Amino acid sequence: MYDLIILGGGPAGYHSAERAAAAGLSTVLVEERSLGGVCLNEGCIPSKALLHSALRYSHAKDSEAFGVIADNVRYDLNTAMKRKDKTVGTLRKGIASTLKKHRVTVEEGSGTILPRDSEAFRVQVGEKVLEGQRLMICTGSEAIRIPVPGADRDFVLTNREILSLDTVPSKLVVIGGGAIGLELATFFAEIGSSVTVVEMLPAVGGPIDGEIAGILLKELRRKGIAFELSARVTEIGDHTVQFEASGETREIPADTVLMSVGRRPRTAGIGLEQLNVLVERGAVRVDRHGKTNVAGVWAAGDVNGRSMLAHTAYREGEVCIGDMLGRTGRMRYHAVPAVIYTHPEAAAVGLTAGQAREQGYDVVEGKLPMSFSGRYLTETERGRGICKVVVDKRYHTLLGVHMIGAECSEMMYGASAMIEEELRVEEIREIVFPHPTVSEILKDTVATIQL
Repeated sequence: MYDLIILGGGPAGYHSAERAAAAGLSTVLVEERSLGGVCLNEGCIPSKALLHSALRYSHAKDSEAFGVIADNVRYDLNTAMKRKDKTVGTLRKGIASTLKKHRVTVEEGSGTILPRDSEAFRVQVGEKVLEGQRLMICTGSEAIRIPVPGADRDFVLTNREILSLDTVPSKLVVIGGGAIGLELATFFAEIGSSVTVVEMLPAVGGPIDGEIAGILLKELRRKGIAFELSARVTEIGDHTVQFEASGETREIPADTVLMSVGRRPRTAGIGLEQLNVLVERGAVRVDRHGKTNVAGVWAAGDVNGRSMLAHTAYREGEVCIGDMLGRTGRMRYHAVPAVIYTHPEAAAVGLTAGQAREQGYDVVEGKLPMSFSGRYLTETERGRGICKVVVDKRYHTLLGVHMIGAECSEMMYGASAMIEEELRVEEIREIVFPHPTVSEILKDTVATIQL
């Protein structure tokens, strides 16, 4: 009899297992594939390893303005893939080591929830039946494939398969202009593929600030990526993608197609119905403490459909474990940062001006080009980055920060903390930033606000 059974070993699952075991709960973690989940094995980490290799390649080719001239520069995809695999393997071993240190039992295999008996929750893994006083659902999400003819062709890949290619596609069509699609479009364009992104919406980047999205589109086009916006894919033929746009049906060639139209919570086939766990629109419904409608059952990560990001999953897991231990923390989503790891990066936290006004705020905006930062200017050639801030006019508190520019992801934790702590403009102006750093752009942009 365990104190806690956790179903799923991704960011929410393994992080929660570590926290629970460290607090004294006997914990068993069930994972059917590899520790670390999609993020470590098929998403966040491998894609960033490859993106960094492509960025180095681009720098080697295009650094004449900085006095660096390199001839006969080549990109070796196989070497980059080996390094990516090595990085993933190292991190996976680190997770396993930490779980072992905290005496978490790891069961490899697919877990299925069984009907509860009078004393315990039960999960079957192979021929074993695990019993626990508490149950936590962290089964993550899976890639969506749009239901069009040809979607099951062998050259139509998801992020899982495309991150293991051994050759560079000559012609790559990316269906979907969200974060994952844009990141992988960037990678393959920088290493030599002819890339076209087909997006159903009139803009890229999903819910990001409109001006940021416009700049990102221009920057990616400058890399040679073609975009078909307001376009709906209708069929995937024999190495072609057919779509409708502006009332016309068009077709583009494709050696490889990346299906990147989003992800959905993985709730089917794990036995939730055995406990009558409430599932709405495919996601497990939870409250701010991670509790489901069934006493003794929590859920965290992509499976709850709230904010499908690894760092959100970490925090949701902490909240769930805290609730089990009688702590008072609750999950807050208003200051969760989001990043698109293209070149340049786009990052944001909090509300856009439009979202703030829809929620009834009277707002004032501030904006500066990233080139206002001396550090940015010394390290970036022809950069079009900007920093935008959104401030509540009544209380002078920071509501949102939106950036596009090299490595702006590294600054978002500071902006997130400012929003979380409800810092006022006057308080932010008193913070001392290191000089010269690109992060100073945040303080400088706040300083433009007139209240």
